[in-house]
Amino acid sequence: MPQATHADAELILKLYDARREAEIRKARHWWATTFWPESADDVVKVMRSIGAQENAWLRQVLGYWSMASSFVSHGVLNEDLFFEPSFSGEMFFIYAKIEPFLPELREKLQNPLLLANLEKLIHSPKGQERYKVISKNVENLRKTRAESMAKAS
Repeated sequence: MPQATHADAELILKLYDARREAEIRKARHWWATTFWPESADDVVKVMRSIGAQENAWLRQVLGYWSMASSFVSHGVLNEDLFFEPSFSGEMFFIYAKIEPFLPELREKLQNPLLLANLEKLIHSPKGQERYKVISKNVENLRKTRAESMAKAS
């Protein structure tokens, strides 16, 4: 992989600035704290609720990470710089929440390329180890949430 350039750094900063916009901050917060799908149907329900705020937030965050990962997949952005934990950790987290349902989502939505760029990077040699750790964390968080909800019932 070639060394990162000033153009790579500028693109990363632009992508970072885009993440700071007020509405995407709300969307990212919703993904991190509220949206914990337990099935493909949970995701499909939000995807098909056109006009709902959650639908916009889901599409905004998935669109952002799909676009950013496409830059790497197509050689526009340096892979090493993109994989810096301070930049792409959220991508792994988002993907880990959806990944258990991805084959079924692709089938139900008739979209075999859904999250293909994220999947390509996450399962690349550089992404695999990091994904293993983050997906385990997401799995543990999912279990903790389920246990807390069961106790509250």
